[in-house]
Amino acid sequence: MASPAYVWDGAAALGVAAIEAPTLALLKGIDQQKSSVTRNVERLSHGHAAHDMLLWGARGMGKSALIRSAVREAQAARPGSIALVQVSPDAVEHLPALFRQLRTAERNFLFFIDDLGFAEGDAASPRQIRSWLEGGVDARPDNVRLAVTSNHRAIVPRSSSEQNDPLNPRDAVDDTLALADRFGLSLGFHNCTQDVYLDIVGGYADRFGLAWDRAEALEWSKRRGTRSGRTAWQFITELAGRAGIQLTR
Repeated sequence: MASPAYVWDGAAALGVAAIEAPTLALLKGIDQQKSSVTRNVERLSHGHAAHDMLLWGARGMGKSALIRSAVREAQAARPGSIALVQVSPDAVEHLPALFRQLRTAERNFLFFIDDLGFAEGDAASPRQIRSWLEGGVDARPDNVRLAVTSNHRAIVPRSSSEQNDPLNPRDAVDDTLALADRFGLSLGFHNCTQDVYLDIVGGYADRFGLAWDRAEALEWSKRRGTRSGRTAWQFITELAGRAGIQLTR
């Protein structure tokens, strides 16, 4: 497995030629999270002890982008040392098969599960993933670590049926919190302030040589009801479209 990244569909790991991600310098307002994630990914790339990671919190604040950017930076520093494996939501239950294949590989792997939640009827469960993290029969091998993003620290079920069960509402919460507690590195991401939002816009605008207006950037965020890195990027996309240029991160 020589590609920088793969997508695991439950049957095969499909190679990806390049990791698409912004440079770390463009990820603003998350300095502490950025430092923790990059340091942990660097450790993994060296084959040192590293944590499984849970990145939780506000939408659009760079959780997924940070994972991709950190792996890309580690690859630039040590080519061939680490690969990113993105796991399709419907392929999570088949991870043990891939773990067995990679157990003897002379490379390190960060498995990336984006926006984790458990819909009713999912084969994967909090208990199953807990066993992968901490010594179950199908525990992930030493050269593999998990990086999970979620909108909530507790990784709540997508279906409310479990939460609304009057017989055991506490059990459902305990299950999801117990899963969150298994991650050695748990980092919260929160909605950004107006100043941070404008800083993100300015960073992207400078990167692509785009002129921008502060009032228009704020109006853009107001119309969308949120200030985030994603909203800033959408505004930059609008400016680039007007200017007739193509954006590449």
